Amino acid sequence: MLAIVHTRARLGVSAPPVTVEIHLSNGLPSLSIVGLPETAVRESKDRVRSALMNAGFEFPTRRITINLAPADLPKEGGRFDLPIALGILAASGQIPSERLQGLECIGELALDGALRPVRGVLPAVMAAREAGRQLLIPAENGEEAGLAAADDVYAADHLLKVVAHLCDEERLSPLARCPEPPIDMGCPDLRDVRGQHVPKRALEIAAAGSHNLLLFGPPGTGKSMLASRMPGILPPLTDGAALEVASVRSVAGETVDPGSWRRPPYRAPHHTASAVALVGGGSSPRPGEISLAHRGVLFMDELPEFDRKVLEVLREPMESGEIVISRAAQQVTYPARFQVVAAMNPCPCGYRGHPSIDCQCSPQQVARYQSRLSGPLLDRFDLHVEVPVQSGETLLRQDAKPLDSQTVRERVLRAREVQAARGVLNADLSGDALDHYCRPGEAGERMLAQAMERLGLSARALHRILRVARTLADLAGDEELQQTHLVEALGYRKLDRRHTQVTAPTG
Repeated sequence: MLAIVHTRARLGVSAPPVTVEIHLSNGLPSLSIVGLPETAVRESKDRVRSALMNAGFEFPTRRITINLAPADLPKEGGRFDLPIALGILAASGQIPSERLQGLECIGELALDGALRPVRGVLPAVMAAREAGRQLLIPAENGEEAGLAAADDVYAADHLLKVVAHLCDEERLSPLARCPEPPIDMGCPDLRDVRGQHVPKRALEIAAAGSHNLLLFGPPGTGKSMLASRMPGILPPLTDGAALEVASVRSVAGETVDPGSWRRPPYRAPHHTASAVALVGGGSSPRPGEISLAHRGVLFMDELPEFDRKVLEVLREPMESGEIVISRAAQQVTYPARFQVVAAMNPCPCGYRGHPSIDCQCSPQQVARYQSRLSGPLLDRFDLHVEVPVQSGETLLRQDAKPLDSQTVRERVLRAREVQAARGVLNADLSGDALDHYCRPGEAGERMLAQAMERLGLSARALHRILRVARTLADLAGDEELQQTHLVEALGYRKLDRRHTQVTAPTG
């Protein structure tokens, strides 16, 4: 007797199809699983046996062979428990096998037959829909699956309910799509930041063009506070982008809140994080912080305190927008199109250039501290912005009309609409598109050539200046780059200038 059940494995943010073939034959009672199963999959035979018996079904006393095809795809986790159990029931004639033809199912079984949640449900939902099949999942994964549900996803909390559904005794209702979250998603507001007009302007530019931003200044000036306001001025994620982000979180085993699933992610790893924690990895590769920050913000506070090897692994994904993790058995690609906002002090003690606190660092200590950031890494930041010490009067004075996140977000949205018409964000302009949309004019070309010679800027820094100038023009509603845009963009390139050291302003 042979039964076939369709399910999905988990490979990165994809869900490759797996066919579960169950064959019952004569011989001594036994159960064997083939098809490259790892330990948790091999142990499913004990979970399935107990679940079937405790749910009141008969476990066949025959030789049972279970094949998970394709045989060369690694299988892991408890997600194959439910398809194996249904396959055994179908092969033994306890449920109609024809009801399994247009159905896919995933889920881990408890010993009493209850269904437990699994990771990576959202990619399976989208893959099953593309294949034209319905999907049956554990009830605890229902909220996550509701992000992409469309009357073809069913959820149950027990094996008995799944069987009742397949036997038309008590049909399950399709999952309803989750409601749209409000535009204001509870992010910290920019109105809370007193003073700091230049950094707030830089934050708006970074959000409008998806540029990487480096903030530097003494401790307590508001660098972290400014960075935490970035998600509140970014546009809400589109359907496709939100599903990408939710899929990465699903694979990582993190919960997805339907009330804020369109909010751009904000990740802030500690400076003691390892390279694997940032880029992902492990024997069974999992996404790291850069993939969890996909389509959002990766905030790196105390940037020079990160291990230099950790910082250098960021260079490639910052350019390519993805990270490839290779292992002996498999190669996994995770998306990593993130926006970096970093913060650093000007010296080890933090008070170099402070108007009222003396710096205790020697020039050699300052040079050693700043050399922890390589030139190629600094090149990848579009904006280098000082966050100066604010006077007590500025901090205590309340503005009559403070700049709030909603006002800035509206300006950012208008600039993003211009970029959407071009088909590419300004931070990603390259090649012919960069030449076409970022042509500076003759006067601008002479000025930029002189700036490169005097300041020792690299070609990558020049391209980033042009991209920032394009964003400034979009915010101003100008089709052509003006010299004022180029001058302002040049003003945001400070840390990679020749013979330049980080100093906080004295005003």
